[in-house]
Amino acid sequence: MDRIIAHLDMDAFFASVEELDKPYLRGLPVVIGSDPKGGEGRGVVSTANYAARAYGIGSALPIARAWKLSEAARSAGKPAVAFLSPRFRRYQELSDKIMEIARRYASALEQTSVDEAYLDFSNHETFEAAHASARKLKEEIREKTGLTCSVGIGHNRMLAKIAANMEKPDGLTLVLPDDAEAFLEPLPIRTIPGIGKKTEEFLKRRGIVFVRDLKRYSWEELSDWLGSHGFDLYQRVRGIGSDRVSEVSEAERKSVGENETFDEDTLDFKFLTQRISVLARDVMRRFSRNGFTQFRTVVLTVRFEDFETKTRSLTLKTPLRREQELEQKGLKLLLPFFEKTENPRRKKIRMLGLRIEKLS
Repeated sequence: MDRIIAHLDMDAFFASVEELDKPYLRGLPVVIGSDPKGGEGRGVVSTANYAARAYGIGSALPIARAWKLSEAARSAGKPAVAFLSPRFRRYQELSDKIMEIARRYASALEQTSVDEAYLDFSNHETFEAAHASARKLKEEIREKTGLTCSVGIGHNRMLAKIAANMEKPDGLTLVLPDDAEAFLEPLPIRTIPGIGKKTEEFLKRRGIVFVRDLKRYSWEELSDWLGSHGFDLYQRVRGIGSDRVSEVSEAERKSVGENETFDEDTLDFKFLTQRISVLARDVMRRFSRNGFTQFRTVVLTVRFEDFETKTRSLTLKTPLRREQELEQKGLKLLLPFFEKTENPRRKKIRMLGLRIEKLS
């Protein structure tokens, strides 16, 4: 018997929460992210609601570019975008409530981010029963939080996730096992997990634009082009994927992090080490506020002036507990970026991020 997997994805979650708490924003384009500073801001968009997406604004877009698109829309007589700073504590509060509701509908739930989760719906026995249950889940989330979500259902994680994006917002899409290949065939190749921008460009140069085009090639041909990744794609375009949903403990699935985008790109040692100290302080404040007492993994993210981004991490056998310990480990990860080890061209740094994981 096929397993039944659902993917729950909240619709424009951060922006939707702000519209919920601030009714005067409803109907307006809303962007959550760093301060645009009149087009001079240096961060990125975290979330854009659907009205802002109609202006061409999406997640990870430079905030300065989002501001310019907003100004262009305003000049054309459309509403200007409301730019808001994120309120992560409020988002986490609602996320916890949503996941608590969802757990009652599934035999297992694996939360993958603050606004997404995979659910094992095999306890519903048939896809039709799972579809009916997903509809009830959506209704309960809307009733108890005022927010909408989109749900996709398939016999593996990949199909469920793709299906959840098909009818956003407030969508519900069921892909039966016998329909999986037909469902995938007309989709653009970028829809398939594992096909990023570079792979997409590589395949398009060979006339491969849609999933049905990719299916014309054998796994040997794809492996010759893409190595071991080729066989993975051969399976995915035929609807083959993992059906495992792992219950993850609160400590395992949660992380706490902060990042800062600087007004000017820099490689000033004193300035950057000071920012690590500030990030460590802010991370530990959130860490303590959420009831955690120790952590084992420290993650540093560095984004250079040319937007190249590197992430380095350190996992320790003995848990850490103090701000000073986090600061020391953060500095240990940062120091190679002043040397040829991690920064041979001496590129300036645009953004630093510090995160802790494996919390308890």
